[in-house]
Amino acid sequence: MPVPAFLRVLWAALWLALSSGLAVAQAPGARDIETALDKLAADSFGDTEAAIALIARSGVAAGVAILEALGDRRLFFVAGDTAVFYKDAAGRSFNARSGVATDIPASASSVRLNNRLRGQVQAALGSMTLLSPDPAQRLKAAETVVKSRDASALPTIDAALAQEKDDGIRRALEDARAVLTLSSTAAPEPQRIAAAQRLAANSDNESLSLLRQMAGEARGGLKDTLDRGIAAIEGRQKLQLAAQTVWFGISLGSVLLLAAIGLAITFGVMGVINMAHGEMVMLGAYVTFLVQEGFRAKAPHLIDWSLPLAIPLAFLATALVGIAIERGVIRFLYGRPLETLLATFGISLILQQAIRSWFGPTNLSVASPSFMTGAFNVMGLQVTYGRLWIVVFTLVIFALLLVILKATPLGLQMRAVTQNRRMASAMGIRTRFVDMMTFGLGSGIAGMAGVALSQIDNVSPNLGQSYIIDSFMVVVFGGVGNLWGTLFAAFTLGIANKGLEPFAGAVLAKIAILVLLILFIQKRPRGLFALKGRAVDQ
Repeated sequence: MPVPAFLRVLWAALWLALSSGLAVAQAPGARDIETALDKLAADSFGDTEAAIALIARSGVAAGVAILEALGDRRLFFVAGDTAVFYKDAAGRSFNARSGVATDIPASASSVRLNNRLRGQVQAALGSMTLLSPDPAQRLKAAETVVKSRDASALPTIDAALAQEKDDGIRRALEDARAVLTLSSTAAPEPQRIAAAQRLAANSDNESLSLLRQMAGEARGGLKDTLDRGIAAIEGRQKLQLAAQTVWFGISLGSVLLLAAIGLAITFGVMGVINMAHGEMVMLGAYVTFLVQEGFRAKAPHLIDWSLPLAIPLAFLATALVGIAIERGVIRFLYGRPLETLLATFGISLILQQAIRSWFGPTNLSVASPSFMTGAFNVMGLQVTYGRLWIVVFTLVIFALLLVILKATPLGLQMRAVTQNRRMASAMGIRTRFVDMMTFGLGSGIAGMAGVALSQIDNVSPNLGQSYIIDSFMVVVFGGVGNLWGTLFAAFTLGIANKGLEPFAGAVLAKIAILVLLILFIQKRPRGLFALKGRAVDQ
């Protein structure tokens, strides 16, 4: 059935109206871009400034690429011509007017910028990418707007807030809006006060810096609001600093506990001052390195499993080395502490030189698995996954060692030998076998400590020497042979050390801790938690 003529005329009129409407709606942005490109081709700072404002106002997606190229000096013009070209981040060349890929003429020069114009480019980019479909781009744009403090971005921020669904980005946008409102002297005072209250709820240095800056110029109610906000942020930052210090102390304490826990049981059961204990830690770190290198060569896609596998392997390897040292040297020196100290010190030098000859003197690094990389924020406290896993690992090892000592025949025999060696021998306990197994267990735990330390320190022949003195300090302070005392001493010394570092520095903090420990031992020579038993009480 043919379409009546009047319907065809009506359809044509409707199509013409819609086309005209779309053209009118789209024309301003396109015209702004064309005008901006004409000004950029003039290559004068005044024209470039006007061009940046036009591109930012246009809202055209192509404007983002042009501004990025301008900020990175990848925007080119030809003198005496209106042609403008740019290169993208990959180095491909385009005509800025048509967007068509093309070669840039050899006679083209880059559009000049000064520092003021660079700041305007960043501000314009921030406002234009606030509506980007990419969440990362929107978050970055909000941060850029905060730095630029360009009040012209307020309408765009309001539009972005109206459609933002992501809570984190929404908070960043609200903070950006508060920064722009507070920075604008043209904004009504009630709005500036509300913006100051919004920023006072943060704890970051940027908000504190802005409030301090505004407080120097403000008057009346705004001045009072700013002063209260500054005091609130400073108070929260002091609490966060204290919490951060405690966390760093716990982190250091977990490392000290790992290094000392094996020494605590060997020293407590056998009375042996093992100067080679640090080398057991070092061997555990090298086992971790070898395991990871094996995964990297044979199964690189499974390299995250290298660290979990290295834990039992390091324990077995260092336990066997410890048993060999006990059977080969130490068992002939029981009851002769000076000779034992000298012998184990000689063994430590031999092990260091053997590793140095095998692997070389240079530091080696062990890559962290993916689950130990990154960090998260807890009420302003920055916690790295690597340190958190080490703390958890330390507590798990401590709990397993308690189970061994309390719920296994070997643990019962070890406690019996610790409290009264002669009575334990009279009851049929093979004290020499217990000594061997105890030394092997302590060395194996030191090897597992090396696995953890490989994640926070370089693997080198001298790795163990960095922790041996601290390990003895922990054992003596906590009470020889007392695991709970070792736990308490490790975390106490770790927190005390980190608490003194901001005032005295790392070296003086260690010296101060050592002096305080010496004074403490003068009063309590058997440590905080001394073992009870007929033999040990004598």
